[in-house]
Amino acid sequence: MAAVVAAGAAPVRARFLASKEQFHAYLRAGGEPGGEPGGQAGNEGEEEEEGEKKKEEEVDSCQSEPPAKRVRSEDLGQDGESREDAGAAEKEPGEQKRARGQNKSRPCMKPNHYEQSRLCPSVTQGCAEKCYFGPRCRFLHDVGEYMAAKPADLGRSCVLFETFGKCIYGVTCRFAQAHLGDGYQNIVNTDLAKQWEGKSLVRNNLSKDLQHQLRKRKFIFKKADEYLRGLAKPHGNGGKGGKATGRSTEEQEASDCTTPQEALGDGPECPVLPEQGDDPKPDALQSPGPTSGEEPSSIKTAGPVTDEDIIKLRSCEKRKLEIQGKLYLAPLTTCGNLPFRRICKRFGADVTCGEMAVCTNLLQGQSSEWALLKRHHTEDIFGVQLEGAFPDTMTKCAELLNQTIEVDFVDINVGCPIDLVYKKGGGCALMTRSNKFEQIVRGMNSVLDVPLTVKIRTGVQEKINVAHKIIPKIREWGASMVTLHGRSREQRYTRGADWDYIAECAKIASPMPLFGNGDILSYEDANRAMQMGVSGIMIARGALIKPWLFTEIKEQRHWDISSSERFDILKDFTNYGLEHWGSDTQGVEKTRKFLLEWLSFLCRYIPVGLLEYLPQKINERPPYYMGRDYLETLMASQNVDDWIKISELLLGPVPTSFTFLPKHKANSYR
Repeated sequence: MAAVVAAGAAPVRARFLASKEQFHAYLRAGGEPGGEPGGQAGNEGEEEEEGEKKKEEEVDSCQSEPPAKRVRSEDLGQDGESREDAGAAEKEPGEQKRARGQNKSRPCMKPNHYEQSRLCPSVTQGCAEKCYFGPRCRFLHDVGEYMAAKPADLGRSCVLFETFGKCIYGVTCRFAQAHLGDGYQNIVNTDLAKQWEGKSLVRNNLSKDLQHQLRKRKFIFKKADEYLRGLAKPHGNGGKGGKATGRSTEEQEASDCTTPQEALGDGPECPVLPEQGDDPKPDALQSPGPTSGEEPSSIKTAGPVTDEDIIKLRSCEKRKLEIQGKLYLAPLTTCGNLPFRRICKRFGADVTCGEMAVCTNLLQGQSSEWALLKRHHTEDIFGVQLEGAFPDTMTKCAELLNQTIEVDFVDINVGCPIDLVYKKGGGCALMTRSNKFEQIVRGMNSVLDVPLTVKIRTGVQEKINVAHKIIPKIREWGASMVTLHGRSREQRYTRGADWDYIAECAKIASPMPLFGNGDILSYEDANRAMQMGVSGIMIARGALIKPWLFTEIKEQRHWDISSSERFDILKDFTNYGLEHWGSDTQGVEKTRKFLLEWLSFLCRYIPVGLLEYLPQKINERPPYYMGRDYLETLMASQNVDDWIKISELLLGPVPTSFTFLPKHKANSYR
């Protein structure tokens, strides 16, 4: 039976096309001849297929098969997602709408099977006699008892031991056989460890002292408080007290005479109190930011105040953000983590940005939110993105980060479309709250020593563009750069980005740089975008689908990357993940979780050699096709079980009763 290509599907060559049944039969057969297109499956295969069907019936409707990636129209309404226009695409009479938006009721994926027999962090850190919890400690102190209950190792080589000469997770490492000696002693490669001694691999960590100050509200926001007091005062020109002004006097830009906070530091012989639900991890490979107290401030002082307090920087004297023409990896929620950014840096990304961080969570000292600010030493041009709805929290957060972390720029998220953010007045909602938007930009700019950038969309409503009206104001308020995503909030990803409108806005923004964003998946797309007059391009989904896109753009070629090369990229990601999140059980499962989220995008890539014509378009849906080998076919599957199978090739078997549902409904089906 010949496979039929549906409308809107990518142009795969006919000889590679397959039906759904042929595709899944081939994968179930493990690439054996009996499972190839046209092959006879046999009785055993039929029984297996019947079992699969029974399992599929039990799966939630959000994992159903396209042309379904389908849900009822009322489900779409509950998710708050905008519907596609009736004339957007021709639909067959029986076809239903594709599922979109987030899987908001995802099951908890944190593995709990190892919680009952965890080893005390004091034992892992080599100071069991100084357990922080004392007699109340609920963790194990007997290494033999722990090892008896510990799951089997996942491999014979530990990436931390091989890279740094020492695995800081000791007996808790899931690859511990590579570095455990007699009596469960942790072996250290002294020569290799000395090479890394004192080197800072990851910056912008949250110190315990700073976290304590934030939780007890003892951190001083002198610059921010001065600016906010100015907002509260009624001005003589008859303006309202809440209106931001364009004044640049010393009164408005009051200086801060406090030096960066010095951390008390945890003694090397004492364990750190773990966060609730977190696995306490040693900080040997991560150095705190300027708050760590490694050395006193390098700023020369005149008495009790600094020279910076006396001579205030003017806005024109701030450090410039010189990134015109560079490739900018977008801040990507969930998938834009540090290991993924390292992959993109290796393939040629010039500018990277951390995931969107909520300013209120940062001000409360939440460890999970501060983790989004971490910067790898290979990220030479790095920024962080903040989300907030009010000038007080955003200005204070900007001052906090200005004093405590190392970044090259700070970005304001005015493009987030999700309901959770929008309904609270943040993200895209700021485009409709110009007064608050102005106060936020002016306030953050007044307390930052690094450039401030803003990321926006074309507007909120689908056919009403407002970015061209807002961009001149953003320039006037003091932002150094704007990034424009060529879609509105209501549009989401239903149609292509409006690059003609981006070109119009680029002219209006001049001389302020404007980066364009939307639908770039090939070097041809990038070339067309640059011809629109933008200062540079930001790449988001394109980098998730094919991170080697940066190489293609710089070398101006299509890369027919093999399945083994793609698998090596996944290996590197898992190694970076184990290095970043840890090689113990919690770190392994966290790495697996983020790997699976990324695989939900990677499966959309169609190898260059299989396409009828080039390039692949980002909104074209991949049809069922057979790759040139089993691994290429497996990577093309949009079945969650096949993603899990790939993760098991890299990280070993999943825990008992493991479940995974991707963040976005449109990313998976069975």
